[in-house]
Amino acid sequence: MYAPTGVKTSTDYPIPDTMKAWVLGDPGELLFRDKPVPVPKKAEVLVRIDAVAICATDLEIIYHGPPALILGGMPHNKNFTPGHEYMGTVVALGPGVDEYRIGQRVTVEIHAGCGQCKRCREGMYTACHNYGLNYGDVDKGHRANGFTTDGGFCEYQVNNINTLVAIPDAMSDEEATLVVTAGTAMYGLTELGGLVAGESVVVTGPGPIGLLGVAVARALGAHPVILTGTRDNRLKIGRELGADHVVNVRREDAVAAVRRLNGGKGVDYVLECSGAPNAVNEAVRMVNRGGKVCLAAFPHEETPVDIAEIVRNNIYVYGIRGEGKSATHRAEAFMSQKRFDATKIHTHTFPLDDLPTAIRYAKDRVEDAIKVVVKARGVSAAHKVAAE
Repeated sequence: MYAPTGVKTSTDYPIPDTMKAWVLGDPGELLFRDKPVPVPKKAEVLVRIDAVAICATDLEIIYHGPPALILGGMPHNKNFTPGHEYMGTVVALGPGVDEYRIGQRVTVEIHAGCGQCKRCREGMYTACHNYGLNYGDVDKGHRANGFTTDGGFCEYQVNNINTLVAIPDAMSDEEATLVVTAGTAMYGLTELGGLVAGESVVVTGPGPIGLLGVAVARALGAHPVILTGTRDNRLKIGRELGADHVVNVRREDAVAAVRRLNGGKGVDYVLECSGAPNAVNEAVRMVNRGGKVCLAAFPHEETPVDIAEIVRNNIYVYGIRGEGKSATHRAEAFMSQKRFDATKIHTHTFPLDDLPTAIRYAKDRVEDAIKVVVKARGVSAAHKVAAE
């Protein structure tokens, strides 16, 4: 039975020596294997994973590799376990850890910066200069679970205490997996200025981050909040999450519609979550002079940008990676206070041993799946579960 030296455990939460884990083989190939349960070091805990949400970036990693970086290269065929949007229960404490207790429910951030480089010391741990340098025997302190170290498509995982966010018992497992998504939206709005009450905001792209971007902007007091996209059903959910106006860009020019809906002038902020090739230039034309644009999506190709438009109009453009600057804590506070209902974007739940089906639903948008959650316990392996 699991009993590493210096690690505190409890008989209330027995831990096996090995666990079931999905391992990435060739591109698109996931294998269900046994792996050793990892051991927490100083300032780390072992989390029993209860639920994991599937992110579009997981799909990129599984089928293409980047932005994962394992042993200096592509993650395929390296005994690597992907998955990063997970929550669970603390079941073991590394040496000296007293910030959390065994049995405490937590959700997790992806990134723990090295704490040593220039960016980490500025609080920008998602831009750590030692990104990817601690898989295997090389340990520079940084870890990005599911990107540069093993992730959450398994039964147990190690997390640095700085990545943990305590959650209330009233919050469901499924909702807790969405804190990171809301945290990414919160980070984007933080970088745009943070205090957006009374400011006009456009969110482009009604994917999970965009939809929760609407919710967070509304909770922060932005007005009006405008959501643009191509799918009416997603735009409808955006309305339910607080959008004052929605624009289907297949039926109406996005820039013209935004200006019309904001009294004939551009908005103060744009949170770009679509990754579409024309999205950056459209965002730049949506804001007023001196406005700000935050890019929160990964385009799949190089994108031409009208720099002259940016310079002439004194527009600020920011890029964000992940959920930095403790944004997940602020997002969790909003969710605990019921300032918005993140579960509106959760559509399907599958058991861990049926991960390939869950991946297919997320990848192919089967039954219009938005956020698909995988649970390590409590779900029948025989059937998928559609969210209420």
